[in-house]
Amino acid sequence: MKFKLKKEIPLLLLSLLPISFLAFVWNQLPQQVPLQWGLDGQVNRYGDKIELLIVGLIPIFLYVLFLFIPMIDPKKRLEAMGNKYYTIRLITAVFIAVLFMYVIYSVKEQSLSNPNYMFMIIGAFFVLLGNYFKTIKPNYFVGIRTPWTLENEDIWKITHKLAGKLWVAGGLLIIIFCFIFNEQTALILFLIITGIITLIPVVHSYFQFKNLPKESIS
Repeated sequence: MKFKLKKEIPLLLLSLLPISFLAFVWNQLPQQVPLQWGLDGQVNRYGDKIELLIVGLIPIFLYVLFLFIPMIDPKKRLEAMGNKYYTIRLITAVFIAVLFMYVIYSVKEQSLSNPNYMFMIIGAFFVLLGNYFKTIKPNYFVGIRTPWTLENEDIWKITHKLAGKLWVAGGLLIIIFCFIFNEQTALILFLIITGIITLIPVVHSYFQFKNLPKESIS
């Protein structure tokens, strides 16, 4: 997969947003900053603000990782996806940038005003990524990579078609529930929905594989 600077610039800028925002507010931060909150909004742990550098650097690390993954893809399946892989990278980059900037902003304000905002960001990510699941070709790095989806291309397609619908529906439910319920209830529902949309495609791929004719498996 060739490196195209024009296409990479938006991704690179997105990955630099959190560290740039952190640099902008750095002098406004006290030496000890809140690094963990409970669902009641109370701070559970303080730490040195230098720890925030990890938050700012993770998006850059992930950008580099996603950039080089196609180079180590043994069967060049990601390269065959063309713009679809780029779109997935773009969606992921937007999600990470927004999420990490929200974390830094919360630290700056020393208040996690509403944890539901974080769940909503993740829910939106589920919706956007779910829309592209059915376009993901079999590969070793992106998608529902179980022994059964990697063994059979038809199972891969069926599993990702189902997973796409589940992720879109689950993401929308998370967003809706965040408007309806308080933080504790929203968290429980978030965890339940995330577990369901993750486990069902995995289990489904197993049973699809078990139902294959033996000659298709060999």
